[in-house]
Amino acid sequence: MVGVKDPETIAEHSWRTPVIGSVLAMMEGADAGRVALLCTFHDSQETRVGDIPWVGRRYLQAADNRQVTADQLADAHPAVAAGIAEAVDEYERGETLEAQVAHDADRLECMIQGLEYLEQGYANAQEWVDSTRAKLKTASAVALGDASQGLSSTEWQRTFLRG
Repeated sequence: MVGVKDPETIAEHSWRTPVIGSVLAMMEGADAGRVALLCTFHDSQETRVGDIPWVGRRYLQAADNRQVTADQLADAHPAVAAGIAEAVDEYERGETLEAQVAHDADRLECMIQGLEYLEQGYANAQEWVDSTRAKLKTASAVALGDASQGLSSTEWQRTFLRG
């Protein structure tokens, strides 16, 4: 949608989201391990259905992520299947603090990716950044999202590491 030549991969997003989620969890007083687990499996269904852009979703009937997960785990060890299915269900319901933080980690990672695209010269990413920023809910995600705007990726890294 933004016209990026080499966009972020699912693997990159799937790595950065649990890292961001762990940081947000520590800031919000949530269980960082649980948030990291939810973030790790939040998009695992994309190995089956792909990453459908939001603009295309209105034309498709999306499969329920819990059902995709159940299909993926059909032959897994019962404890593994139960643990991952429970994590995906918690994330999808979004009722716990950990699920809310995990959702914000997903959004914040997308926002930061949009900021990186802006830094690379893709001006169309601004709408993506703005719409994603508007969806942040936790105080920590809002604070980090706001702090990240207007900084280059190297400035952001130095600022974040200094605290």
